[in-house]
Amino acid sequence: MNPVIVLLMIAVWLGAMWLGFMYVFPVLFAATLVVAGAAALGVYYVHACRTLAPSTLEGPSPVAPPETAYRHYLLGQVWRDWWTISRTVVPQVYRTARSVVLALTRTLLGGPWGFFAFPVWLALCAGIVAAAVPASVFVLALTVLYGLVAAVGLAAWLACVLVLAAVERVFMGYARILQTCPHPFCYERIGLPEYACPNCGARHRRLSPGAGGAFRHVCRCGARLPTTVPLGRFRLAAYCPHCGGRLPERIGRVRVEPLPFVGGPAAGKTTFMVLGIRALHARARAVHGRLSFVEQRHAQAYAGAIREFQRGGRLAKTGPELPLATMVDVELPGRARRILYLFDPAGEHYTGATEVESLRYLDHSEALLFVVDPFALPRLRRSLTGDEREFVDEAAASSEEDPADTLQRVLNELRSRPDQGRQKRVAVVVTKTDLLARTEIGRGLDPDADLRAWLDRVGLGNTVRTLDQVAAQVRYFASGLGTEPADVADLLGWVTGLPAAGGANGDRALTDVPAELPGTAPLRAPWPVRGRGSGRVPAGYQVGRWAVLAGLSVLTVATIAGAALAAAERLPF
Repeated sequence: MNPVIVLLMIAVWLGAMWLGFMYVFPVLFAATLVVAGAAALGVYYVHACRTLAPSTLEGPSPVAPPETAYRHYLLGQVWRDWWTISRTVVPQVYRTARSVVLALTRTLLGGPWGFFAFPVWLALCAGIVAAAVPASVFVLALTVLYGLVAAVGLAAWLACVLVLAAVERVFMGYARILQTCPHPFCYERIGLPEYACPNCGARHRRLSPGAGGAFRHVCRCGARLPTTVPLGRFRLAAYCPHCGGRLPERIGRVRVEPLPFVGGPAAGKTTFMVLGIRALHARARAVHGRLSFVEQRHAQAYAGAIREFQRGGRLAKTGPELPLATMVDVELPGRARRILYLFDPAGEHYTGATEVESLRYLDHSEALLFVVDPFALPRLRRSLTGDEREFVDEAAASSEEDPADTLQRVLNELRSRPDQGRQKRVAVVVTKTDLLARTEIGRGLDPDADLRAWLDRVGLGNTVRTLDQVAAQVRYFASGLGTEPADVADLLGWVTGLPAAGGANGDRALTDVPAELPGTAPLRAPWPVRGRGSGRVPAGYQVGRWAVLAGLSVLTVATIAGAALAAAERLPF
């Protein structure tokens, strides 16, 4: 070829290169950089919307239904969403950029014109490759955004958790809330009951401010459940976490007061318990309070006992099985509220150390009601004449167990407690005083006199002195079928920690025991079922995703606008 022509072609090519790199390359590179970067950000934003916008469990980043309750969004799902977006967008952007570069190479450099199109090809490819820098910065900024949302949200969540937990602890401490199980073979102390979802019945073992949420936990069915008693947790059905037995309503809101009735066989424990419930019911009615049984079977048993009293018969002997506490919910005006666990086992459970050991509810009691059958005292029994003994045996069954031995076994068991079995209050109830008054030794007994001194004279002196050492307060009470209900109510209220209520007007009202028997009416409205349904993510998840998506939208617009302004400033015109 002619050298002149070659030199001319080289000159033309060099001129084209100079023009391409001086005027075409800067403009085309900047435009490609903006377009490629905007396209990458657009792909990222589209996938973010697809991932974060859905309110259903399915989607690009599915939410697995929990076994019981959803964990807080910021404790896991937020990072699964971020990883879903990142692992989807980055490979897609890379594949798209690679295919575009290959297509440009084939098109622009695939023929002789490639010698002149090189600046254009280089500007386009360099712009595409360089767009990876702002895209990487954007991904890093998005990661920082996720971290910022998670940090702020978790800080607010932690503050709410700590405040709510402290409020509930103060509430439980101030009200001296005690929670125990009333069911046989359990009787365990309960830190936090299991709560059943009112919608699907799922049992929640940790329904408290924590990983599931501060104010509400979201059940697997979508129902929102309160996490503390002040927020309404007491309105859910509660169960013992140890044995699964149903617990009384309002558990955790008012104090449970276990009250063991201690006494030998046929000492009159059940009779006095029925008289005590009747007196407390009368007191509650007189002062415009309320008393209800927790279990329907206990209400029925009480009604049967009252009918037996009205017919003048005897109550049936208590069965040999371990007792389910007779649960009575009492509310008097003011702050006088208690759930009474009245434990009335058969007297045979107190006749041996092994039997007493099975009564694990003794581990939680702060009060005892010691029922003394005076006719079981050996010294008093020996002082009866033949006619008196025959009269007593016909009128009522007598215990063969010395009350001193019964109490000693109980105290021996209580000494295994960390507090050595200390009791705040002990009520000593001498039963069958209506029969005792018809004997020579009991004829001079004045119920208003010093009953303690009388027990000392009839052989229970050592027991009386032992009780003075064990209990902070001891009261003595003479009981018979004709005992004034006001006096019985005062004693039972004192031993269970219920403050005196009613005054003179209330006491006069107790002379007329109400004919209406206490029932089992619920004492609280059930928790309403509210939520988004089992097929949708919890509201907290939706709020968290929308917060991230809003931040992502602002970040995307700011990034594209900034890139466009920077590119415009670098353009040569």
